[in-house]
Amino acid sequence: MGENADAGTERFEGISVAEALRQLGTDQSCGLSAAEVRQRAARFGYNEIEEKKQKASLRFLKKFWGITPWMLELIIMLSWYLEKYLNVYIVTALLVFNAVLGFAQEEKASAAVESLRKKLQISSRVLRDGKWQVVQARDLVPGDIVRMRSGDFVPADAKIIGGNVEVDKSALTGESLPVEVLEGGMLYSGSVIRKGESSCLVVSTGLGTYFGKTVRLVQIAKPKMHSEEFTSRIVKVLLAMAGVLIGALVVFSTLRGGFVSVLPLSITLLVSAIPVALPVMFSITMALGSLELARKGVLVTRLSASDDAARMSVLCVDKTGTLTTNKISIADVYAVEGFSSNDVIRYGAMSSNDANQDPLDMAFISAARDAGMLAGYNQRSFTPFNPSTRRTEALVEGSGGPFVVTKGQVPVIASLCGPGCAWEEQVRAKVLDMSGRGYRTIAVARADSAGGCMRLVGIAALYDKPRDDARDLVSSLKELGISTKMLTGDSLPIATEIARQVGLSGSIADMASLNCLVKSDPAGAAEMMRKSDGFAEIYPEDKYRIVKGLQSQGNVVGMTGDGINDAPSLKQAEVGIAVSNATDVAKGAASVVMTEDGLGSILEVVKSGRVIYQRVMTWTLNKIIKTFQIVVFVVAAFLLTGIEIVGTFDMVLLIFLIDFVTLSISTDNVRGSRCPNSWNVGGMMKVATTVGVAAVIESLALLFVGMDYLGLSHDLARLHTFSFDILLISGIFTILVARERGPFWRSRPSRALLVAILGDLAACVVISLVGMPGFHTIPAWDVLAVLGYCSVFSLPVNDFIKTRLTRRTRL
Repeated sequence: MGENADAGTERFEGISVAEALRQLGTDQSCGLSAAEVRQRAARFGYNEIEEKKQKASLRFLKKFWGITPWMLELIIMLSWYLEKYLNVYIVTALLVFNAVLGFAQEEKASAAVESLRKKLQISSRVLRDGKWQVVQARDLVPGDIVRMRSGDFVPADAKIIGGNVEVDKSALTGESLPVEVLEGGMLYSGSVIRKGESSCLVVSTGLGTYFGKTVRLVQIAKPKMHSEEFTSRIVKVLLAMAGVLIGALVVFSTLRGGFVSVLPLSITLLVSAIPVALPVMFSITMALGSLELARKGVLVTRLSASDDAARMSVLCVDKTGTLTTNKISIADVYAVEGFSSNDVIRYGAMSSNDANQDPLDMAFISAARDAGMLAGYNQRSFTPFNPSTRRTEALVEGSGGPFVVTKGQVPVIASLCGPGCAWEEQVRAKVLDMSGRGYRTIAVARADSAGGCMRLVGIAALYDKPRDDARDLVSSLKELGISTKMLTGDSLPIATEIARQVGLSGSIADMASLNCLVKSDPAGAAEMMRKSDGFAEIYPEDKYRIVKGLQSQGNVVGMTGDGINDAPSLKQAEVGIAVSNATDVAKGAASVVMTEDGLGSILEVVKSGRVIYQRVMTWTLNKIIKTFQIVVFVVAAFLLTGIEIVGTFDMVLLIFLIDFVTLSISTDNVRGSRCPNSWNVGGMMKVATTVGVAAVIESLALLFVGMDYLGLSHDLARLHTFSFDILLISGIFTILVARERGPFWRSRPSRALLVAILGDLAACVVISLVGMPGFHTIPAWDVLAVLGYCSVFSLPVNDFIKTRLTRRTRL
C-alpha cells in the first residue's frame, strides 16, 4: 500500500481513479485480500466512532468542584461549626441536587455522540479476494471496493470508480437538492444514495471521514457557561466587601480584648454575604421559565440556555429545514410557444411517480394536485430516473388518446427535441436567469405517441421554499437587537436568493473566501464574519468554526438546525435550538428543542430568557444591597456604640426570612428588554452600593432614635428585637425597590411575591409582639415606628436614588 494512503479524504479528491487505486494498493478486479484487510484493520482500526469516557463516578464527583460547589461546601462547614444542623442538612441537599442536575445534563449531551455511532452500524457489499460479500460497515478499511445502490447509506468516504449516482448530502452539508456524482467524484460518509448504482473505493474510515469529523467536533464542543462566571464574580465581590468590614470588626474587638465574643457574629456575617440562594434562584427561575416554554412547545434541555438566550446577540440559522421547508417546490415556470405554464406542471407531474417519494417528482405532483390538473389522465407505465438517461418517462392515457411525457436535465431533454429549434436562445437565456437565482432547472417534453418526435413544453425552476414565517422571524429578531446569519451547504446563488426572500439584506459570503481570509488576514476574516448575513457552501466544521469565531468576538451565539451536520455547532453555541423535525443527534446536541412546527418558538425562547434575566437581576441587586446594609450597619453600630445590636440567631433568622421572600422573585411580573442583556456587574455594584449607603444611614438614624427616644439603650434584649425589625422591614421594602428598573409603582408584584412579603411582615409582627426564644417583645408603637419610617425613607427615597442610577448605568 502506498505511503500516502492514510493522508485523509482530501488527498483523494483531486486525483484520478487510477492514481487512487495505486496509492491504496488495490486491485480493481479482485479487491483486497483477507491478509491485507487484517493488516489495514490493525493500522486504521474499525470504521466506527470510539468515544473515550471517564468513569461515571468520577464525572459525578467533579460536580462537587468549582466556585458554586465551594460556596455551598463553605456554608456547610460554617453551619456545622456554629451547630446550625438544620442549615447543614438543607444546604447539603442543595449541593447534591445541583450535582445530580449537572450530571444528568452532561449525560444527555453525550447521547448525541452515541446516536452518531449507531449511524455507522450497517452492512456493506464489498469485493474481497475476487468475490462480493456482505460485511459490517465497521469492518471496512481504506482500499476496500464497495458497491453502492439506491437507498444505501454511505458508510465511509469513498471515490467512485465506476458508475454514476444521485446522492442526498443534506445530512452532511445541508444541501436540500440531491447532487449527481459522476465517476471520479467523492461520496462522503453520512450521505444517502437516491438514484443509480456505482462501485466505490474506500479512502477514509472512522474518525478520518467527514462524518467522523462531525462526531469529533460534537465531542469537543463546549459553550461558555456565562451564569457560572457571573455567580463567581458576585461571590468574590460580596466576600471581599464582607471580609474588609468583618476584618475591621475583628481588629477593633481584639484591641478591646473581646475577640472571642464577636467570632460567632463575624462568621454569621460572612455567611450572610455568601449568596447561598443564587444558584437555587437561577435553577428555580430557569425551571419555571422552562415549564412556561414547555406549554408553548419548547423544551429546554440545559437550564442555563434560558439565561444565555437573554444575552444572545447573534443567531446563526441553518437554512435547510429552519428558514426553508426542506421540501422541493416549483418556484418559476417558463413555457415555450404553444404551451402554457400549467402544461409544464401537468406534464411534469405525469412523468413522475409518487410511489418513489422522489423530492423532484413530489414537487411536480404536489403542484399539479393542488391546482387540480390531473383529472382525466391515467399513467399507464413509468420509467424511473436512470443515471445513463438522466430523465424519467411515462406513457399517459388522456381524452385524446395515449401520449408520452418526459422530464430531466435541460441539455438532455433539449437534445431529444432536436437542435436548431426556434426556442433554443430563449430557453438558454431563461436557464441562465433561473440558475443565477439559485434555482435548479428541469425541462419537460411531450410526444404525441410512443417513439414520436419530442416537443419541448417548457422549463420549471425548483428550490427549497422559505417557510411562511421565516421573514417575520428575521424581522422580529432584528427588532430585539439580534443579528441573524444564515448558514447553508447550498451554492452561493441559492443562498443569496433565499436570503433575499427572507429579508436578509446584507451580503452572503462563500466559505472558501472566508477560509482564505482566515489564513491570510485574520482581522479581515473577523470583519467578514461580523458583516455578512450568511455563508454558503459550508461543511459541519465550518458551521462550528463560525460559531466559535463569533463567540471570540464577544457575542453570545445561538444556532438553529435540524440535521447531523448541525450537531457540532448546536453543541458549541450557548443557545443551540433544534427544530421540531430535527434528527435525534441534533436534538441531543441542542440545549433547546422545539416540539411544534413554526419558528415563533425561537422568539419565545428569547423573550422568556430576558424575563428570567430581569428576575435574576432583581435578586442580585437586592442581595448586594442587603449584604452591604447588614454588614456595614452591624459593624458601624458596634464601632460607634460598642454594642452587638443583633445576635447570631437573629442574623440566621433574618437571612432565612429574607431568602424566603427573594426566592419568590422567580415568579415576579417583569418586562424583558428590547435589546440583548449583559451582566453589567460594575453597574450593579454602583447602584447597589449607593442604595446600600442610603439604607445604612437610614438604619443608623433609626437605631439612634430607638436608643435615645424609645429607651432601648439600656435594654439590650429589646434593642436586638428592634434592630432585627429595622433590617427585616427595610429589607422587604428594598425588594420592592430592586424589582423595577424604573419607579417601583410601574408594575405590580406577582401574587406569590406579595404573599411572601405579607408573610414576612406578619412574622415580624408576631416575633416583635408575641416573642419567641431569643427574642424579647417590644411595644406595638416601636414596630409601627419602624414600619412608618421605612415607608417614608426605604421605599420612596431609595427608589428615587435607584431610578436615577439605573438610567445612568443602563441596567
